[in-house]
Amino acid sequence: MKLERVIISGGGTGGHIFPAIAIADEIKRRNPNVDILFVGALGKMEMEKVPEAGYAIEGLEIVGFQRKFTFSNFLLPFKIVKSLLKARRILKSFKPQVVIGVGGYASGPTLKAATLLKLPTLVQEQNSFPGKTNKILAKSVTKLCVAYDGLERFFPQEKIVFTGNPTRKEMVSITGKKEEGYAFYDFDSSKKTLLIIGGSLGARTLNESVINKLDELKSSGVQVLWQCGKLYHEQLTAQLSSTELGSIKMVQFIQRMDLAYAIADVVISRAGAISVSELCLVRKPTILVPSPNVAEDHQTKNAMALVDKNAAVLVKDADAKEALIPTALDLLADTSRQAELSKQIETLGRPNATSDIVDVIEQIAN
Repeated sequence: MKLERVIISGGGTGGHIFPAIAIADEIKRRNPNVDILFVGALGKMEMEKVPEAGYAIEGLEIVGFQRKFTFSNFLLPFKIVKSLLKARRILKSFKPQVVIGVGGYASGPTLKAATLLKLPTLVQEQNSFPGKTNKILAKSVTKLCVAYDGLERFFPQEKIVFTGNPTRKEMVSITGKKEEGYAFYDFDSSKKTLLIIGGSLGARTLNESVINKLDELKSSGVQVLWQCGKLYHEQLTAQLSSTELGSIKMVQFIQRMDLAYAIADVVISRAGAISVSELCLVRKPTILVPSPNVAEDHQTKNAMALVDKNAAVLVKDADAKEALIPTALDLLADTSRQAELSKQIETLGRPNATSDIVDVIEQIAN
């Protein structure tokens, strides 16, 4: 039986949206006539990114619980009920064969409504430590696709399928692209390259770590591709306007991630689940700096899944300002350590994750 109607729900950040689009693309590749509808949260990134990828989206008026005291928390129960009712209307009208949740605010009410309507449902859990919503949903959904070992602590074991995280093929296809990468970024192929990525919005700690050791970086002879992020680009451009950056190239957003990965000798990154999955596939020596500002501290747990297997180096957020750049320069000088990290991180990559997830989707839809 071919897939004809599918709903995918979730978003909030690129870490949820881009895997969802990767799943949608694979479903569409196998079922060219399929009708795919996304359900997201109004005002969030998915309302822009999903249509850009060519898919229809409906928005729910759902927000998260704020950890600090705020009036919006009093409105949350009403917004949840309203979102549940709208999600139910969407499901009854669209009549999907299967409903997929990828995490983010919208996936809670959508998957809950789908289970109440007894529709086949799948949750794609990206992290090594699941959020509260997925823990609650796990009891009633049909299957859970996971990317880390040990999730039977939180989910019913008989529902778990170990697939890895979906990644966009164009991001991780780097073979034979080094020369193109050096030309694209106007870099010198004879120099070592450090890639620093803090997500599309940026990471203040990573930016402060670079600024704090700018002189050390400039005198090292290393070239740096530094994604500072949307939130910090304007401020940093003004701050560094009179500074000669030499071989350091600061950009707001990396358009060609494949070429950036291709030329990198060492990568510094946050430890979001999808970033980690991509790094396993590009097999680069990696230093992870988990963000402390995420629910359940799941980035530290994602990072430790690699660090415990000698597949990455950990620098704590609190230590990064002083320790991060010296650690990176030491690693760039140590080719045997680089080789060991590359060898170990490769063993954790799941290149067929997206295809494996769609296999499960087709199985439960039938």
